[in-house]
Amino acid sequence: MSVDNYQVIDFISEKDGRIVLTISDHLEWDDKYEHIYLLQEKINAYLTAIETGQIEKKYPSSKGRQIAISVALKYKPNDTGMSFLSRVNDFLLNDGYEFEYYTL
Repeated sequence: MSVDNYQVIDFISEKDGRIVLTISDHLEWDDKYEHIYLLQEKINAYLTAIETGQIEKKYPSSKGRQIAISVALKYKPNDTGMSFLSRVNDFLLNDGYEFEYYTL
């Protein structure tokens, strides 16, 4: 389970009445564009799972609840990474999803 495996939702949990889908991101931010690409693809895979009803089918308790996407980062993002994460936040909020990220 990690940011570079699009076929798997890394973690699903319940927090404060929300369903939280967490991405485990172990990559450094050296090759900033490759990292951003992988993270974007993983987020898109999560959105597909949400929007096609896969999450509700596998986790019926998620039906009708707020969904958040969270990214657990092993390394602190560089400036380009921070800019990307900010844009992701804006995009997801606009679509009705919560977004959060934190460095372990």
